[in-house]
Amino acid sequence: MRILVVDAFTDRAFAGNPAGVCLLDAPADAGWMQRIAAEMRHAETAFVRPLGTPEADYELRWFTPAVEVALCGHATLASAHALYETGTVPAGGPIRFQTRRSGVLTVQPARAPGSGGLLEMDFPAQPARPVQVPAGLAEALGVPVTEAGRNAQNDLLVVLDDDEAVRKLVPDQVALARIDARGVCVTAPAAPGPEPYDFVSRFFGPAVGVDEDPVTGSAHCMLAPYWSGRLNRDALLGYQASERGGTVRVTVRGDRVTLAGRAVTVLDGTLKV
Repeated sequence: MRILVVDAFTDRAFAGNPAGVCLLDAPADAGWMQRIAAEMRHAETAFVRPLGTPEADYELRWFTPAVEVALCGHATLASAHALYETGTVPAGGPIRFQTRRSGVLTVQPARAPGSGGLLEMDFPAQPARPVQVPAGLAEALGVPVTEAGRNAQNDLLVVLDDDEAVRKLVPDQVALARIDARGVCVTAPAAPGPEPYDFVSRFFGPAVGVDEDPVTGSAHCMLAPYWSGRLNRDALLGYQASERGGTVRVTVRGDRVTLAGRAVTVLDGTLKV
């Protein structure tokens, strides 16, 4: 089986979010895929299998080192990049991925001038609804939390006043793993700087085996509607301020969100088991 490692939401190697991409030619056992993901140790490893049905071109599943997840942006971007780069899919055409719990996700190259290498992904919006701040959340993050939101994929949204507070967070991962959430996304308005970012964020998911995810596409399905409503704009630029860092362009389109980013292949090999 051909297996690649692709850095997503970046235009340079060893930045953005690395994902394993396994190109299957037949159905695979879920337990076997979980063991491969545990071996790879990336936040997510994607498994892509040809379908060729009227509804979708490929099946796509995502696994953290610990569990299968319902939605993953960076590994979807990595999978599309791998299919285009290996010539499995002709350049320029769309790719329709059938997923188990997030419907059909379509990825295609951006058409705008100057957008070479930029891939656009059509994802469901995942807006957060206000909830009572979970007990222990502020203590786990190490910052005051006065309000919180929760979305349909059980992610919590915490909004701080400035991006420096987001960048300096050092959460207690053991305590954070006890919070009832797939992950905790902390965000703030971006400070003025050389890059035209609208907001910054970080994403912590120790409950699913990922202490900090470098760049989280699925979280931007929650961040996009929040910041679109707050800034009164549909098209925004986000920066996920992890150690590796990555950029996600978002456009809100009703109950859908377009996520756009670039990707770089850093490893291309063969799995021998």
